[in-house]
Amino acid sequence: MAFKTLDDLDVRGKTVFVRSDLNVPVKDGKVTDATRIVRSASTIEDLLKAGAAVIVASHFGRPKGVDPVFSLEPVVAPLSEALGGKPVKFASDCVGPVAEAAAKALKPGEVLLLENLRFHPEEEKNEPNFVAALCKLADVYVNDAFSSAHRAHASTEGMAHHLPAAAGRLMQAELEALEKVLEKPERPVAAIVGGAKVSTKLDLLGNLVSRVDVLVIGGAMANTFLAAQGIDVGKSLCEHEMKDTALEVLKTAEAKGCAVILPTDVVVAAAFAAGAPSKVVAADAVPADQMILDIGPVSVRTVVNRLAECKTLLWNGPFGAFEIKPFDAGTNGVARGAADLTKKGVLVSVAGGGDTVSALANAGVVDTLSYVSTAGGAFLEWLEGKTLPGVAALG
Repeated sequence: MAFKTLDDLDVRGKTVFVRSDLNVPVKDGKVTDATRIVRSASTIEDLLKAGAAVIVASHFGRPKGVDPVFSLEPVVAPLSEALGGKPVKFASDCVGPVAEAAAKALKPGEVLLLENLRFHPEEEKNEPNFVAALCKLADVYVNDAFSSAHRAHASTEGMAHHLPAAAGRLMQAELEALEKVLEKPERPVAAIVGGAKVSTKLDLLGNLVSRVDVLVIGGAMANTFLAAQGIDVGKSLCEHEMKDTALEVLKTAEAKGCAVILPTDVVVAAAFAAGAPSKVVAADAVPADQMILDIGPVSVRTVVNRLAECKTLLWNGPFGAFEIKPFDAGTNGVARGAADLTKKGVLVSVAGGGDTVSALANAGVVDTLSYVSTAGGAFLEWLEGKTLPGVAALG
């Protein structure tokens, strides 16, 4: 889709409202992972270089009204650090007299961080007067929070209809990466879909089978597909009530010419616990008292070999219970294979959503794949073919 970027804006001497995602983990008043803050810096820096004054706003957690536990003040220091030591001012509210006075006093080249948007319930309701109060603070609106773009909130959607609007660098990178894998991909295209439940990924599977050439199904989802084909999966996590749906997905895939890859060997154990004795068995030879917790080495090789025949990869969800060793071996093996192909320049690899980022970080490949999205719900909804209000408003 067409959308404006920072390159389309003239911001010299103007105040720009940047909707970032600074919803970061905080413990004892200290930010414990500043990744999102660091990633947000490029948009702010580009605007400052262009002569703008920048107001940064974000939600943080799910407060019920004003709650000091959910204050964004702890973000001030790491944001300043991410901006190379540039001072960051802080307003103790995001609308009203305090915010308006802070915004009015802001000069080009300066940065102001507003207090948590969700201290006001009107934010999530996209309430028109609240939208107007936010718009009063700035001349231009920039949305850099793709991770919140699936929500039609005041700061993620409402403001874009009242001020000149554009996507920030992070939002731009997300949209361009997704366009590369779904809208205008180099073929053949492979998709890896893992996770626990078929029921939560139905829309995703339905959209992908008509868009990709190879669909690799992993995680506990694969157990449901195996069971649907009459294979006994023992004590494995399995949605037996979804068997007919799984068969329907396979039927649709066949009709669309999409090859579906399921595990042919699996790692089983009697319990999902660290250090539990495990072994590799054929997917159709799972003992009745065991559960599938990962894919086996043959399946890993099959997937990596298939990826080597593809030009584009879209990845959502791990292959196994990667949180506990040795059940991370399958995900790690495929991840490193995909990373090698990406490094060689033969594969464009885009991944994201839910546990995917954690699983790929565990495999040590986050910086090697073409693009890894930290957006959860928004990433998934885009893959499901849904319109994201925060993106549509920029068109």
